[in-house]
Amino acid sequence: MNNPVCVALDSPDYSKVERLAFITEPYAGMFKVGLMAFAANGPGLVRTLGRMKPVFVDLKLHDIPAQVAGTVAAVAELGAEFLTVHASGGPEMVSEAVGAADGRLKILAVTVLTSIDDRLLEATGARGSATEQVLRLASLALEAGAPGLVCSPLEVARLRSEFGRVDSGGPVLVVPGIRPTGSAPGDQRRTMGPRDAMEGGADVIVVGRPITAAEDPAEAARRIKEEVTA
Repeated sequence: MNNPVCVALDSPDYSKVERLAFITEPYAGMFKVGLMAFAANGPGLVRTLGRMKPVFVDLKLHDIPAQVAGTVAAVAELGAEFLTVHASGGPEMVSEAVGAADGRLKILAVTVLTSIDDRLLEATGARGSATEQVLRLASLALEAGAPGLVCSPLEVARLRSEFGRVDSGGPVLVVPGIRPTGSAPGDQRRTMGPRDAMEGGADVIVVGRPITAAEDPAEAARRIKEEVTA
């Protein structure tokens, strides 16, 4: 992408989402619609935003393969660019999702949420560190046919090294947990600045509150775009 900045419009308030999309559009390469925004506003929001920019529908699907496949097929009709499923749903689920997408959108397999660190991961019963779990789930998802992955910026360089770049057949790496200098981490535990994430190998960086909760969201988006495209 010429502009890798994806602005996360994760609000249930349609008018707020619409306003944020309008004022950040000049500096966004993509818009993200998360679970809360999708549940509150429905498929129409995806279609509306899609007339402005490519849309990343971040539903993080995790269910039996048939349910996931059916949902993917429905979202594919909306003209979205990306849709997320959890890699931990297993290879059959991921494979069914990719098949249902039928080339109409790209399936991104979520590895380990950026709100989870080693301590929280251990509490779930997972083996090893967050990085080890990310690598394990990434391998599973890619073998199942997923064209892309979602990871924290702390793992992006390792994944790029392991699996290669997009232009050589590697996965698209979409990276949330972006926190510019001075931004509050919020509920994010594995974070990094925009430029560092891009230099690590991110294809798309997802930025939410540092833009949408800023006093001037358009200016915040402009600064981040300039930082990563300069």
